[in-house]
Amino acid sequence: MKKEDLMSAELTPMKKQYYAAKAKHPDCLLFFRLGDFYEMFDEDAKTAAEVLNLTLTTRDRNKPPEQRTPMCGVPYHSADAYISRLIARGYKVAICEQTEDPAQAKGLVDREIIRVVTPGTLIEENMLREGENNFLASLWAGAEGAGLCFGDISTGEVFVTGFPAGDWQSPAAGELSRFEPRELLLSPGASEPSLLTWLEQTPCRVERSAEEKFLPDQAAELTKKQFGDELEKLPRECGPMLRALGALLAYLYDTQKTDLSYLHTLRYYAAGGFLCLDPVARRNLELTETLRGKEKKGSLLWVMDRTRTAMGGRLLRSWLERPLLDPVPISRRLEAVGFLVDDLVVRGELTELLRGVTDLERLISRISYGTAGARDLVALSVGLAKLPQLRDLLPANKPKLLASLRKELTGLPELCALIDAAIVDEPPFSVREGGIIRDGYNADVDRLRTILTDTRGVIARLEADEKERTGIKSLKIGYNKVFGYYIEVSKSYLNQVPETYIRKQTLANGERYITQDLKEMEHTILSAQDRITALEYQLFCQVRDQAAAQGAAVQALAAAAAQVDVLTAFATVAAENSYCMPTVDLSDKIEITEGRHPVVEKMRSDTFFVPNDTRMDGKENLAAIITGPNMAGKSTYMRQVALIVLMAQMGSFVPARSARIGVVDRIFTRIGASDDLAGGQSTFMVEMTEVAELLRHATSKSLLILDEIGRGTSTYDGMSIARAVLEWCADPKKLGAKTLFATHYHELTVLEGQLAGVKNYNIAARKKKDEIIFLRKIVPGGADQSYGIEVAGLAGLPPKVIRRAKEILKELESQEKAPRKPSAREEDQVSLEAMGEQEVLDVLRNTAVESLTPLQAMNLLYELKEKL
Repeated sequence: MKKEDLMSAELTPMKKQYYAAKAKHPDCLLFFRLGDFYEMFDEDAKTAAEVLNLTLTTRDRNKPPEQRTPMCGVPYHSADAYISRLIARGYKVAICEQTEDPAQAKGLVDREIIRVVTPGTLIEENMLREGENNFLASLWAGAEGAGLCFGDISTGEVFVTGFPAGDWQSPAAGELSRFEPRELLLSPGASEPSLLTWLEQTPCRVERSAEEKFLPDQAAELTKKQFGDELEKLPRECGPMLRALGALLAYLYDTQKTDLSYLHTLRYYAAGGFLCLDPVARRNLELTETLRGKEKKGSLLWVMDRTRTAMGGRLLRSWLERPLLDPVPISRRLEAVGFLVDDLVVRGELTELLRGVTDLERLISRISYGTAGARDLVALSVGLAKLPQLRDLLPANKPKLLASLRKELTGLPELCALIDAAIVDEPPFSVREGGIIRDGYNADVDRLRTILTDTRGVIARLEADEKERTGIKSLKIGYNKVFGYYIEVSKSYLNQVPETYIRKQTLANGERYITQDLKEMEHTILSAQDRITALEYQLFCQVRDQAAAQGAAVQALAAAAAQVDVLTAFATVAAENSYCMPTVDLSDKIEITEGRHPVVEKMRSDTFFVPNDTRMDGKENLAAIITGPNMAGKSTYMRQVALIVLMAQMGSFVPARSARIGVVDRIFTRIGASDDLAGGQSTFMVEMTEVAELLRHATSKSLLILDEIGRGTSTYDGMSIARAVLEWCADPKKLGAKTLFATHYHELTVLEGQLAGVKNYNIAARKKKDEIIFLRKIVPGGADQSYGIEVAGLAGLPPKVIRRAKEILKELESQEKAPRKPSAREEDQVSLEAMGEQEVLDVLRNTAVESLTPLQAMNLLYELKEKL
C-alpha cells in the first residue's frame, strides 16, 4: 500500500497499523493478531484461503462488494499447523503479535512483527523432520570466486566453503545437493541459468537477494560480531565465503528478531575434502531415497539407519553424503565399529541407553532461542542424564575413537539437578498457566499454593488469631461480593473493638469491620492464581536462561552422543548382515571378494543373492567392459561396487567376504535413460550432458560407473561415442580412471587386446530352448549373444511378436553374412573398421613411398596395421 493510502482518513487505526506492518515485509503472508485469532486481509487472505481451505469473509458488509476487504483467520493457539502448511508450499509468514496486555492498553493495542517464518528458518519441533537437518544456504559469486554457507538454526550448525573463479557452478550444485537446503539466498552474480534450472527441480525455495546484502564490509562486521575468533579458522582467501556468511546472518537477524548467540561455532571445510558425489551420482546410487518413488525404503540410508537418536540420524545422513578421503580417520571409525561388532553385550546396552537420549541439539537450540517450554527442559535433563551411563560403557583406552568419545561424555550433573529440582516431572504444555515449578523449590510459590488450596484454613487461622488478640469470642470473618472479606462483631462486644478496625456496615445485631491486614489477605487470596502463574513463569525463565548458558557444552555432548549412536548403528548393521571390515588405504586397488548389493539383498531377503568379485587397479585392471543381456544384473553389480567403496570410506563395514579399498576422490555414474522435456533436452542430450560433466571433472583417482553409453542415437554413432569415451577413460595419458563400462555393443570387446588395462567381463546366462536363465555371476570374457528377444519375452511381449522378431533377426543375420552393395543412406554411416581403413588410405596418399628407407617403411607398415 502506498504511503498516501496508509494515511487515508478512511482507514481505521487498526487497519493503518496492519498496513504499516505489511509494508515492512511485503513478500510475506502477514499473520495479524486480533484477540484469539491471527487475521489476514486483502491478497494475503485470498492466498491463505486457497492454500489452507479457509472461508473468506469481510467486515465491510455495508459497502459495495467491490469495495469490501476480504479477510480470513486462524486460531492463534493452533497457528503452527497452518503456518507449517504454508511453509511447505514455499511461502514466508510474518507474525505480528500483540506486545501489550489488551486489558491494560489505552486505545489501540501495540503490535510488532516478532518473527518471520521461512522454509530455511524453522525451529518448531512439529515442522521439522527429526532425522534431517533444515538448512538455510547462501551463495555469492563474483570475479573473486564463489562462497557458499549453510546454517541450521534448529541445531546451531554453520558451515562455509568456497570455490575458485571459473567453473564453480558444478561443485556448488554438488554441495547444494549434499546439504539439501530448504531455502537459498542467491546473489545476482550466482544467478547462473544452469544453476537456476537445476534448482527448479529441487524443493529448495530460492530467495533472490540484492548485491547490497552481500557487501564485504557489512559481512565482515556481522561475522566478527557473531563468531569472533572463529574467523581465524577460515583460509586467507576467504572473501567470497564471508560475503555468503554475512548475507545469511543478516537474513537471520531480519527474520528471527531474537538472540542467536547459540550460533557460535563456525565450521570451514574444503569442498574437495570429502568424496565428491554430484547430484546425478546421488540420484542413481539411491543414497537417501529411491529413484522412482522418492522413498527412504529401498535406499542405502534405509539399510544403514539403525540409529536410536534424532542426532544420530542426522549425523548418519551427513556421513553418508560426505564420505572421507583420509584413511586415518576412516580406520579409526572402522576400528570402533569392529570393537562394537565383537562385543555384543556392550552394543546391546548402548542401543538400549541411546533410545532414551533425547534430541539434545534441537532442545538446546529452542532453549537458547527462547521458544522452549517446560517439557523441553525436562527432556533435556532426561537426555543428559543418560550420557554418564553411555560413557561408562565405552572403553577407556582402545579403540581410540571410542576412548576419546568417553572423555567427551562428561555430562552436566549440575544442570540436570537444577532442572529436576525446579520443574515437575510432567509439566503442562503452556508455560503461562502455572503448574510448572516443583514443590519445595521456591518458598513464595509454596506459600501461594497453600493459600490457593487451603483458603478456608487460612481464614480460620486468621479468625482464631483475632479472637485471641482482641478477646472477642463472637468475632467471625465472612465474605460477600460487595465488601469482600470482613470481620463481624456482635453488639455485646463492640466496646472491645480495636482502634485499627474500620467500620464498613451496621447490622441489627452488630457491626462489620475491615482491617489493613484483612484487606492484604483478601488481595493475596483473590490474586493468588495470577501471582503464582507470573512467579512460576519468572522462575521457569530463570532456569531456561541457566540452561541456555550451557549451550556450547550441550552441543558438544550432543555431537559425541551422535557419533556413538552412528558407530553402534554401523556395528548393528554389520553384525546382522554379515559385513566385513574393509582395508582402506591410498593404493589404486579395489579388491572385493564375494561382494553384495546392500539394498538389493535386503529387499529380496527371501532369495539368495549371488555375490561377485571385483579386481581393479590403476594398471592391468583399469577398466572393465561388462556385456550381457538386460535384467541379468550388470547395473546391480556396478552399483554395488560403488556403494561398497562409499560405505568403506564412510567408515562402515561392507557387504563382502573381504575388501581392500583404495580411496577414490569422486564417484561418477551414467546410468539409465531419462529426459528433461521441460528444459528442452532429449534422452540422448541428457546422457551426453552427464558424460561431458563426468569427463570434465573426473580424475585418475575417480571411480566411473558407465551404463549403456551411446544408446540414445543411431548404432554407429552410439558405438563410436561409446568407444571414444571408453578409450579416454582407460588411457592413463588422458584420464586413467577406474571404470566399469556396461554395454550392448559387443564390438567394443576387441579393446581388451588393444588397450592396456581393459578387461572383458559378462553376466553369465544359460539358454534352454526358448528359456533364458540369468546366473547373476560376473565371469571373464565377452557375452556370446545379447538375448534381447528372450528378455522381451520375459517382459511379456505377445508370443506372435516374439516369433516375428526371431524371423527378422535371422533375416538380418543372413544379410550380414552375404556381401551386398550399401545403400546411399548406409554409405553415410561409417563403421569402426571403415574408419581405420580411411586413415590408412589418407596416410598412403600423403606418403612418398620412394623416399622411405627400409627401416622407415617397416615402421610405417607397423603404424598402418595398428590403425586397422
